[in-house]
Amino acid sequence: MKDNVVLSAEKKIDIRFNEIDMMGVVWHGAYTAYLEDAREAFGQKYGLTYTKCLFEFKHYAPVVDLRISYKKPLSYGMHPVVRITYRPSDSAKLIFDYEIFNPEDGEVFLKASTVQVFMDKDFNLLWETPAFFNEWKQLMGLE
Repeated sequence: MKDNVVLSAEKKIDIRFNEIDMMGVVWHGAYTAYLEDAREAFGQKYGLTYTKCLFEFKHYAPVVDLRISYKKPLSYGMHPVVRITYRPSDSAKLIFDYEIFNPEDGEVFLKASTVQVFMDKDFNLLWETPAFFNEWKQLMGLE
């Protein structure tokens, strides 16, 4: 595994009124949707879309671990950025780190990570990395 290759993407988000709770800040559950938006942006940028994984290669990659560290609340009308970074692993899994921050001053609102495992079309957990993912890693210069 090459340590010098960093794959990351960014996604600007607009905080909407329906994401705000009674305290006037983003409801904690809304943050998972922001992370999902970042995963989709990453997939589009690097050719690892859900459509390709699900329909072309017939694999699933459910999130099995989610860790969130809230640093400062977001509120209605803000326009932060979610940065997602792929964390290489020798295991048959996808690991991503996230940061939601203010693009103007770099202030961090949230740090998070997710782990996704690979399953075949019959929902069997895969212990070996699927061939398409190994090929993707080679294409990205990760191996």
